Amino acid sequence: MEEKKILLVEDNPDDIELTLRALRRNRVANEVIVAHDGEEALNYLFCRGAYEKRDRNDVPTVVLLDLNMPKVGGLEVLKQIRSHNPTKLLPVVILTSSREEQDVVNGYALGANSYIRKPVDFDQFTKSVLQLGLYWLVLNEPPPVMKE
Repeated sequence: MEEKKILLVEDNPDDIELTLRALRRNRVANEVIVAHDGEEALNYLFCRGAYEKRDRNDVPTVVLLDLNMPKVGGLEVLKQIRSHNPTKLLPVVILTSSREEQDVVNGYALGANSYIRKPVDFDQFTKSVLQLGLYWLVLNEPPPVMKE
C-alpha cells in the first residue's frame, strides 16, 4: 500500500511551519508536499513545469488548501481540481483564516469537502490538525485514482 500523502497549499511561511509542527506533534508521519502558491499546486497536481516527471498516478490523499494566495487563488485551484478527471474526486479541505461567509459558500459550491477556519491558538490548531489527520488519513476511504 502506498503511503498517503498530504498536499499543503499555503503561501505564509509561518502557517506552513505551524501546520507541519502540528502534524509532527500529533505523530502524523505522512509525507507532506508543500506548494507555496496556487500555481505551484496546480503544476504539482497536473505534472507541469518542475513536476513534469512526477508520476501522474501518485495523487495525494488530501489537499489542505488556503484561499488567499498569490498567482492563483485557492478557489481557482479548487475549480481546476474539480474540472479534471484525475483529481475530480480528490478530497480538498479548505484550511484558511478567512472569516468571509462568501468564501465558505463559494468553497462548497466549487466542491470543497470541508471548510476549516484556522484557529489562532496553537493548541486549538494542533487539535484541529489531529482531527483532520485522523479523519482524512485513517478513517476516510479515499476515492480511486481516475484516468484522464
